[in-house]
Amino acid sequence: MARQRTARHQREADIEADIPTLSEEDGVRYLHFNSEWIQGAMRTARPSELVLAYTQQMMAWLLFVRPGMRDTLGILGLGAGSLLRFSLRHTRAQIETVERNPAVTAMCRAFFRLPGSARSHIDHADARDWVARPDAAGRYRALMVDLYDSQAQGPVCDEPAFYRDCFRVLDEPGVMAVNLFGQHASFEHNLQGIRAAFNGKVLCLPEIDEGNTVALAFKGPVLDVSARTLLDRAAELEQRTGLPARRWARALLAQL
Repeated sequence: MARQRTARHQREADIEADIPTLSEEDGVRYLHFNSEWIQGAMRTARPSELVLAYTQQMMAWLLFVRPGMRDTLGILGLGAGSLLRFSLRHTRAQIETVERNPAVTAMCRAFFRLPGSARSHIDHADARDWVARPDAAGRYRALMVDLYDSQAQGPVCDEPAFYRDCFRVLDEPGVMAVNLFGQHASFEHNLQGIRAAFNGKVLCLPEIDEGNTVALAFKGPVLDVSARTLLDRAAELEQRTGLPARRWARALLAQL
């Protein structure tokens, strides 16, 4: 019991350290965790637009699967709600989000136009526990994993067991997108864990100027597509959403 209380108190202390704060410049509202690090952004005139380049890349999984009404997407880490707002607008899927800090959700509802939708549900829980649920196996068509704290020193969930659980909860075919820091010491450790969990089926998008690298990990025969098919999907996705999908497709094809 003492160990359980200690772990709970540590989680509560971590949450208290991640106090959500705001800044705004040139029509863009930013979420922080009481530090200079940006945890999310929203253009107030166009809330569904993905402002940050890495959040755009987090949607590159749409090149490989197009979820339908009966599919469920998982978002690990609410941030400023960017991925949730975009996914609600551009897919027909159900969306389940896990966010450990209720204050972040409250901030999003108050200042980041978090949409109320019958297709959206937010759980306040630890992402490790969330993907470890026995009843979650094969539940999600895609996972978007963006888990950082106020220090932004690599993902807060980086254990091999966490990535194995992410693989387990994906449906087949399914894709996971993970935000990593390419220039941080945590990068190789995380990439190795993802490759081991996903049997080596991992591709990385080009690192952006801020240092973020988005890795895509695949379950099932998702990569069994021709170059022509992938480029056609990219052209359609770019026309439909405005994302630079053709550039992504060319970069990914170079790794196949």
